[in-house]
Amino acid sequence: MIERYSRPQMKKIWSDKNKFDQWLKVEIAACEVWAELGDIPREDIVKIRKASYNLNRIAEFLKVTHHDMTAFLNSMAESLGEESRFIHLGLTSSDVMDTALGLQLTQAADILAKDVAELIPVLENKAVEHKYTIMMGRTHGVHAEPTTFGLKMALWIEEMKRNAQRLAEARKNISVGKISGAVGTYATVPPQVEKIACARLGLAPAPISSQIVQRDRHAQFLTTLAIIASSLEKFATEIRGLQRTEVREVEEPFEEGQTGSSAMPHKRNPELCERICGLARLIRGHALTSLENIALWHERDISHSSTERIILPDSCLAIDYMLSIFTSIMKGLKVYPENMRRNIELTQGLIFSQRVLLALINKGLTREEAYKMVQDNAMEAWRGKKSFLALLLMDKRITHYLTKDELKSLFDYSYYLKYVDTVFKRLGLTKAKQGKRAGKAGSTKLAPRAV
Repeated sequence: MIERYSRPQMKKIWSDKNKFDQWLKVEIAACEVWAELGDIPREDIVKIRKASYNLNRIAEFLKVTHHDMTAFLNSMAESLGEESRFIHLGLTSSDVMDTALGLQLTQAADILAKDVAELIPVLENKAVEHKYTIMMGRTHGVHAEPTTFGLKMALWIEEMKRNAQRLAEARKNISVGKISGAVGTYATVPPQVEKIACARLGLAPAPISSQIVQRDRHAQFLTTLAIIASSLEKFATEIRGLQRTEVREVEEPFEEGQTGSSAMPHKRNPELCERICGLARLIRGHALTSLENIALWHERDISHSSTERIILPDSCLAIDYMLSIFTSIMKGLKVYPENMRRNIELTQGLIFSQRVLLALINKGLTREEAYKMVQDNAMEAWRGKKSFLALLLMDKRITHYLTKDELKSLFDYSYYLKYVDTVFKRLGLTKAKQGKRAGKAGSTKLAPRAV
């Protein structure tokens, strides 16, 4: 397990003690149903309900049996008398292990759902605070047209809501048990035992199983975690890009006394975001392994077992940790609106090229004609670092169609913000929720550079 990234609640779920606790629950639940069917004497089930195990004895038995289920059953039998003969009645190892695994995965999914639910309102607060904080939108890493930091946050909110839905669906499909015997035919344990025992455990019985619960369920769960991890990597990568010295529009928290480099005291690195990106790769690798676990020989083999002892706990531990630190990053994220405004003006108005293009088209030019005229001036602005507006005003091809005032009116940043409210309302980020925080970041209008 990735002990470094363990949080107490998730670590407890994947502890040996909790695993064996779930095994014990499954064994006792099956015995209780057998007793109700008349196959175990009532006085014996009273004793079986008090059965226990000893971790040290399991370890000792395991050295001899080389089989963790028989080692567990031997330890459990030591806590009982003759009634121990009824333990594991008609069951195979996977009846207990897979059903217990369903319990563990359900417990883990509940923690992760809580993690996601804690992140979303943090993102909502940032979206509302920076609803009108205008910044440069970039495609291919190059300036495109203005957007707002609030819209960027709103995009992340919707993605995390989809992740919450995916996780809920994955939880549903993994919250199953199977108590159907050696190859799933119920020959040694009737369907009633499975149905009633699973209900008591809070699981749905698998409608059909072989010797195991089918691994497409586990693959869905792990690929869901991989998608969540990839979303977090996407967000963290954006923060990393915006934290570059030349950009410095946002910055992850940097605590008092923290150091970014052993050699360079000035360094403030996005190391938390980088950590998220690295762990996302790990979880995607585990997801691939889970997909390879779907195909097993005939009714089962054991090739999936060794990998699941790593990929299931490690993925849950890692994504729990990633969600926790990303929530912390977003709570303490430093946003620099003044740098955003400075960066918008780096290209001296080139970002308004589409507005000029559309204005010329509206004057009757073909798209090709208008595009050529605007691009000629845009390329000159790139080469000479001249004001785009100044170049347009000197181009008689342009001024033949657009007056000086018409051209200047196109260089208005507020044009790009006219539907921000519409998007926020669509996402349920209403004025009531926004309260007094909306618009906090300052003016939506920026004057173009002087001509």
